[in-house]
Amino acid sequence: MISGKFAISLHILTLLTKFQHEYLSSDFIASSLNLHPVLVRKEIINLKNHQLVVSKEGKNGGTMLAKAPSQINLDQVLKITLEKVSFGYSKNHPNPNCPIGKKINTQLDMLYTNLNNQISSQLMTLTLEQFSKDF
Repeated sequence: MISGKFAISLHILTLLTKFQHEYLSSDFIASSLNLHPVLVRKEIINLKNHQLVVSKEGKNGGTMLAKAPSQINLDQVLKITLEKVSFGYSKNHPNPNCPIGKKINTQLDMLYTNLNNQISSQLMTLTLEQFSKDF
């Protein structure tokens, strides 16, 4: 399922959308998330590496959006936090002599691929600007 990194990154980006023309400190962002600033900085680095945010060091430094929120769709955020939604299998290996066991992983792969595609398609239609309007 969608991990906490997606939620954290989306929270950060939504906060940056609301303060669009200001550099926000990692301490300020962390206080909104109720997380340690070090964890927030790790996510900010990931967002920066994918050109969604820019950062400035120093006393008046912080982080701000690198582009307009209308140019960021939520699928982009999902992909940089997860690559894909991964559901995983149970730790045991099914019995290859069982009619179910020998095919279950193939069937699960197809199901998970379809779910990933549906989630991705849905998130592609939603921009950060649209998502942020409710706050």
